[in-house]
Amino acid sequence: MTKFIRYHHQGRDSYGILDGQTVRELDGDLFQHRETGATHKLAEVKLLPPCTPSKILAVGLNYGSHLNGRPAPAAPEIFYKPVSCLIATDEPIVIPKDAKNVHSEGELVIVIGPDSSIFGVTCGNDVSERDWQHGPNKDLQWWRAKGSDTFGPLGPAILTGIDFSNLLLQTRYNGETVQKQYTSDLMFNCPAIVDYVRQWVTLAPGDVIYTGTPGSTKKMNPGDTVEVEIEGIGVLRNRVA
Repeated sequence: MTKFIRYHHQGRDSYGILDGQTVRELDGDLFQHRETGATHKLAEVKLLPPCTPSKILAVGLNYGSHLNGRPAPAAPEIFYKPVSCLIATDEPIVIPKDAKNVHSEGELVIVIGPDSSIFGVTCGNDVSERDWQHGPNKDLQWWRAKGSDTFGPLGPAILTGIDFSNLLLQTRYNGETVQKQYTSDLMFNCPAIVDYVRQWVTLAPGDVIYTGTPGSTKKMNPGDTVEVEIEGIGVLRNRVA
């Protein structure tokens, strides 16, 4: 089991292995690297999104608890988010000035490795403006609803070498739990999602797939602190601005 992070330190972006509160610096990327021997304290580096995807895909309606009376899909419901929406843990989620109903969606996120394999998993927040998604003037392609700047928190680390089929996922607002479910309840599990997508879309190393959110979601307000925690991975924490 290895935790990979991407971070900024002394004017340079690097990948590293997180060992407790110590960062072991890597030369290279997630998939080809060597340890330099240098170490840093976690508190002394700025965490970045843990990978640099060429594309972000996401799955809708992938927990029975999130259907709200809608029929279960026969296949994964895939949509895109732009890479420009990505932010790291501890960076602010900025609500657009004309947005009135922005919700968080805590999710397990697949990180793709070489040959379209599953390299590891991380935490994600599929931030969504519900009026732009479902309202009378909704976006046909959800380009604003799911893709506005800062609507893609990701991190803090990529966890590899574990069984991610039954991890506890929790979302908290200001310390209050608003979502809590195990990833074993996904209707389409991680391998099934990847196998489905790559029939039509080439998945490159570093690409990510948000796998869906459980239960009901809640509106975020400026000043809120939203946390997505998945056991073993860590806590993705963002303040709302």
